[in-house]
Amino acid sequence: MTDLCPQHSQLTAHTSAKLSGKPRTRMLTFLWMFRIKSGALPISSLFPFLYFMIRDFKIAKSEEDIGFYAGYVGSAFMFGRALTSVLWGMIADRYGRKPVILFGTIAVVVLNTLFGLSTNFWMAVSTRFLLGSLCGILGPMRAYASEVCRKEYQALAMSIISTSWGIGLVIGPAIGGYLAQPAEKFPNVFPAKSVFRRFPYLLPCLLISVFSLGVMVVACWLPETLHMHGENSKEYDIPYEALEAEENKTSKEELQRNEGSRHTSWSLLRNWPLISSIIVYCVFQLHDMAYTEIFSLWAISPWKFGGLNYSTADVGEVLALSGFGLLLFQLCLYPQVERICGPIVISRVGAVLSIILLSSYPFLAKLTGIILTILVDSASILKNVLAVSITTGLFLLQNRAVTQEQRGAANGISLSAMSLFKAMGPAAGGLIFSWAQKRQNASFLPGTHMVFFLLNVVEALGLLMTFKPFLAQPND
Repeated sequence: MTDLCPQHSQLTAHTSAKLSGKPRTRMLTFLWMFRIKSGALPISSLFPFLYFMIRDFKIAKSEEDIGFYAGYVGSAFMFGRALTSVLWGMIADRYGRKPVILFGTIAVVVLNTLFGLSTNFWMAVSTRFLLGSLCGILGPMRAYASEVCRKEYQALAMSIISTSWGIGLVIGPAIGGYLAQPAEKFPNVFPAKSVFRRFPYLLPCLLISVFSLGVMVVACWLPETLHMHGENSKEYDIPYEALEAEENKTSKEELQRNEGSRHTSWSLLRNWPLISSIIVYCVFQLHDMAYTEIFSLWAISPWKFGGLNYSTADVGEVLALSGFGLLLFQLCLYPQVERICGPIVISRVGAVLSIILLSSYPFLAKLTGIILTILVDSASILKNVLAVSITTGLFLLQNRAVTQEQRGAANGISLSAMSLFKAMGPAAGGLIFSWAQKRQNASFLPGTHMVFFLLNVVEALGLLMTFKPFLAQPND
């Protein structure tokens, strides 16, 4: 059931049977775990407590400036990842997906713990930057997901990748919200002289690092999908002679095409279906990252600034509830909807509904009690479902636009460009949020109205770019 080796496209029936069914399910489960712990949890867990961390660093001159400095901490991870993602993709294409995944997992374990031990603003920025630079997992994982399934199952595989990201964006803030400042929230469990009193944001980071360590052990049994003669073929009991025989059956034209794609990365830059989908993907990711930063800052900020006056635990609860609807839609409904509508239509519909939804956010702050709780929870669930649906569709377009030999590098290019845009997201979001809080009495789009209006401008730009002639669909 899997298509692990496109250059040997006519695998024997015995081999195909060996790679189908349970092995694929196990590998997709591994991917789901890796995606959560390697990207989503370290990225998102800090947002509920970042406001208070910056306040404790005493670097902001006023309360309105906290969002400005919070944006730089949130951007450091993505900026580091933007600088190294192409390199990690090339390494994955040359040496395999598994070594890159294992190394990135070690980086998460070490550097995420050090971030929890940060005692000043610059230490926090530095550890986040190094974590983004050394954790080159996402690109190889996306290539891996497209390689362990045939085309009819790729929507499910990419949906799992996107779902794990979306759920990580829910679980991460929940962990950060509930476990930050544990000595204040749970004084009976964490005494005043405990290490968690001195480092109030260590516990959520430490928990994620422990989880990453466990997943790293599991990764030792993760099979390699980039088949190189001899070593990797033994992993599936595929004889060397059989692979050679199947290779000889491949047409000369396909061999020349694959050989050319291996020897030049410039072919990827001339692949407009790939490049156009990456650009559209980057615009939507800029929006999503800015929204993630802004939502937490908006929910925590006081009523006088147009916020919800939530605590870190309240924010964690809202984001945790979002995961249930996201999981249900992505695993049960998205593959069927994608087969009917296609990834582009789903992305367009998701963008239109997101614009309508975000326009209502500033008015939610005028509500109180159970009505506010229900509406905020519902809006958060719907927004996450729409964002992840857009991301999944663009994932599919990118991986269908290249051959297996190029997927590591292609996903590295995508990840590097996306990380650069995501690095701008928190910084721009924090800057805009800080500026908006200082114009509460403006006559045009006062306070948070301006924040969500600008988010909608970016979403509308991404929507326009999904139409021809800009976005080109790959030839299957």
